[in-house]
Order: sequence, then structure tokens, then C-alpha cells
Amino acid sequence: MKFQPDVLAGTNVITRHDADALWVGSTRFGHSLMVPWTGSVLRWAATRPEELTAGHFEAVLALKPELVIFGSGPRLKFVAPALLRALIERRIGVETMDTGAACRTFNVLVSEGRSAVAALLLSPPA
Repeated sequence: MKFQPDVLAGTNVITRHDADALWVGSTRFGHSLMVPWTGSVLRWAATRPEELTAGHFEAVLALKPELVIFGSGPRLKFVAPALLRALIERRIGVETMDTGAACRTFNVLVSEGRSAVAALLLSPPA
């Protein structure tokens, strides 16, 4: 017996991802994103982990999540903890995984009613 809906009304759900696009609901995005559990999806300026600065994660902090799922691109790549300092100091959990896994994990967290933000890197096509 299922006790929870697949999607909670008013929440963002990542419905598809591939090498050059992410879909939130029925909207296609061809760039990196910050996807909050609810509200507007925002462009995230970086395309590769090497481009990230502490400022990128401070922008995520402005969304007031309890948990951040960082999608590092097609492969798992951790960033320096110093870049995550603003989140860590506020005791906001951060999990790093490849972008595909981050999309799936974000959807599970949102379906559980968690206030999560997916910070997803999408590299431009070569």
C-alpha cells in the first residue's frame, strides 16, 4: 500500500535529463540550474566544477534549503569544502553526486516533503 504521492502539489520535479538539457516539469533548460523544492527555477552560472566559487553556493543558500543536492556533471567530482563553507556553517546538508543521480535523489526528497535544492551542472555541448 502506497502512503505518499509521487509528486506533491506545488513542488518542482525534474522530469528528464540528458547530456545537454534538463527538464523541470515540462520546461526544458539547456544550462546549469538551481532547482528549489518550490518556486522558480534559477540559472546557475557555472558549467564545470572547476568554475565554481563560494559565491555559487552562497546563491544556493539564499533559497533557504535544509539540504542541497549538488550534481557535478556527467561524473562525480567533489569540490573543496571551503566552497561549501556558507552551507556547512549553517548546518545545511550537502550531498555530491553526478547530475543524473542528483536529479533522481532530488525528486525523492521533494516527494517526501523535504526543502531541498538541486544545484545541477550542465556542461554546454562540445
